[in-house]
Amino acid sequence: MLPLLYIVRHGQTDWNVEERLQGQADTDINAVGRRQADANGRRMAELIADAAVFDFVASPLRRTRETMERVRAGMGLPRQGYRTDDRLMELHFGDWQGFTYAELEAANPGCTQARSRNKWRFVPPGAQAESYEMLAARVKPWFEGASRPTVCVTHGGVIRSFLFQVGQLSADEAASLSIPQDKVLRFRHGKAEWL
Repeated sequence: MLPLLYIVRHGQTDWNVEERLQGQADTDINAVGRRQADANGRRMAELIADAAVFDFVASPLRRTRETMERVRAGMGLPRQGYRTDDRLMELHFGDWQGFTYAELEAANPGCTQARSRNKWRFVPPGAQAESYEMLAARVKPWFEGASRPTVCVTHGGVIRSFLFQVGQLSADEAASLSIPQDKVLRFRHGKAEWL
């Protein structure tokens, strides 16, 4: 059985606002994202009485690291007291990274239709590209290896994969779910809820 998990999506980036596919591009959070991260830190301070028993881990990308550092600061903890894990990186969008769907369609009409039909299994073009199904396989060992209460800062795709793996959502539901940047996902006793 999984331990108590608090999972936070990184704060908003300018690419989020532009609806630009970030994937593993190393972008920064913006002013709104910083406020979201700070607020999530204050929320975590209310939820966790003894942070010493928790593991703190983040994706190594800049937007997740800054979010984690702001969450920890909001909890009254040293900013740097966490580790990173490459398995928690976002879905890789291959050649599509850095583009909006509108830009992709303008360059190659109809190219995004296959993803719309089967978002969970669709692999964009490009050598490193992943589907949500592939992402789920990548992150599953990390979640299964969690052995103590954990605060995790990661990405929307990773959270979608997690909710699928723990049986909260079907593949289609998970692939299409909007993941908030201003809430904390708590998983305990086999149930996930947004706080």
